[in-house]
Amino acid sequence: MRKNPIYCSLLLTVSLLAFSPNLQAQDAVVKKIIHEGTTNNQTQKHLDILSNRIGGRPLGSDAYNAAVLWAAGQFKSWGLEVSIEEAGETRVGFSRGPWSGKIYGGILPGGDGIHLHFATPSYTSGTRGLQRGHVVIEPKTQAEFDRMKGVLKGAWVLVTGTNTGWPVDRSFRGDKRRDSLIQLNEEVTRHNNDVIRRYRARSGDRRMNVDEMQEALKDSLRKTSDEPALFYRQMAEAGILGLIQSAPVPITALWDKETVFGETSSFENLPSIPDIKLDEHQYAYIYQLVKERQPIALEFDIRNHFRPGPVKFHNVVAKITGTHYPDQYVMVSGHLDSYDVAAGGVDCGVGVTPAMESARLLSVAGAKPKRSILFVLFAGEEFGLLGATAWVEQHKDKLEQISNLFNRDGGPLAATGVAVPKAMYEDFVKASKHIPAINPDFPFTVDTIPPRPRPAQPGGTDASVFAIKGVPTISLRDRDVKGYDFNYREIWHTERDLYTKSIGEYQEHTSVVQAVIVYNLANLDHLLSREGLYYEQ
Repeated sequence: MRKNPIYCSLLLTVSLLAFSPNLQAQDAVVKKIIHEGTTNNQTQKHLDILSNRIGGRPLGSDAYNAAVLWAAGQFKSWGLEVSIEEAGETRVGFSRGPWSGKIYGGILPGGDGIHLHFATPSYTSGTRGLQRGHVVIEPKTQAEFDRMKGVLKGAWVLVTGTNTGWPVDRSFRGDKRRDSLIQLNEEVTRHNNDVIRRYRARSGDRRMNVDEMQEALKDSLRKTSDEPALFYRQMAEAGILGLIQSAPVPITALWDKETVFGETSSFENLPSIPDIKLDEHQYAYIYQLVKERQPIALEFDIRNHFRPGPVKFHNVVAKITGTHYPDQYVMVSGHLDSYDVAAGGVDCGVGVTPAMESARLLSVAGAKPKRSILFVLFAGEEFGLLGATAWVEQHKDKLEQISNLFNRDGGPLAATGVAVPKAMYEDFVKASKHIPAINPDFPFTVDTIPPRPRPAQPGGTDASVFAIKGVPTISLRDRDVKGYDFNYREIWHTERDLYTKSIGEYQEHTSVVQAVIVYNLANLDHLLSREGLYYEQ
């Protein structure tokens, strides 16, 4: 039956009138978000508490547990529904206290000693109080070990290699690998000695120096294999004070996997040998003094503390429940853990504090979105995406109902755009229409991108765990708009990941942009389309 044109026109008018107040109310909330975010932004205040009062936050530490309680309390104070969800456990707990070191003697002045610049990985041994000892260079053959085993007791040992952040492998597997290398090197040494003896007997020239002989025999001599702390177990049994390895600056310090998750890990089987990563310039100086047999001593006081486990770790989840689609979600996330030789001011203060501020802004503005907004601070990203993996496993029923996961885990730069599949383009254009009102210095663009391969394995961030399941993980693009010369590689997993490396102007802007876009997307009448998002590899 043909419909009356007047009836259709009237129906359209009624629909527009019904829609208009909703749109006006949504715009009013956005204006409140922008006003609060540009006049009373709290992002850096959150970061100050997280990185300076609480500090570095490895899993299993008192600091991480404090961060969980603090963040959950903040979300709750803003009126969000909050849950603290168990995500796993470490076999023991670890918290770091102060650490210091000095060198005495040598050719530099300083009767009171010269301070050393160093770090140790998380979950590795501290000293037994203040310990001073002489310094030796590690043995590389059984003959060298036998010759110097008497001076190893009470010595700090310089080991080869360059620090990558990981400690020496103290597991049974590590011991077995090193024993195999020692045996192989003994066979290589015997072979090379036989070659040299035969050459000398044949040539009759006993005046040839070592370098000349090696050049003459380079095609016949075999190379020995090297590994830092090759005689680790034997040196430990001989009573060394600790290991010292050269470390590029800024110093990277990661964690001891064996202590955290090893099959034999327990409070009764903790590491006992400090694993010190020393500034490469100081290492080179000390190494040269030891080669010259200069009388020097090193002194360290390292307070690395453990507590019996297991120690559970948790995700923090906060929710603004949707008025129309409570079981559909727009998600915002960052990871709450960090390394403890720094303060996690960037990794991942860059994600946690804008997420928290976005939640606060929505609360202050009285936001009541149509679909639910979830704010999740994941545990254990640095230890292997543990919190995100646990969340996905625990909430499989939600994955199909996630419109998008906005995960932030990079530099403290300004959100200046987004790149999305064509099917999402119009929705993101509408969602970002208010962005120009925030700060004209930071223009925002929406671009399209072709489908990307759906990952089969986890990647470098929590978002990858969701992408494997087909969940949209579109992130806001960011840029150093004003040229503050931020270098992510300078701080990544190093001692320089501090509050002072955050760029407050960018972080505050991003928290407002994120709140506006997330709110507008949560008010769509549909989930974001997944068409053209991924293709199977």
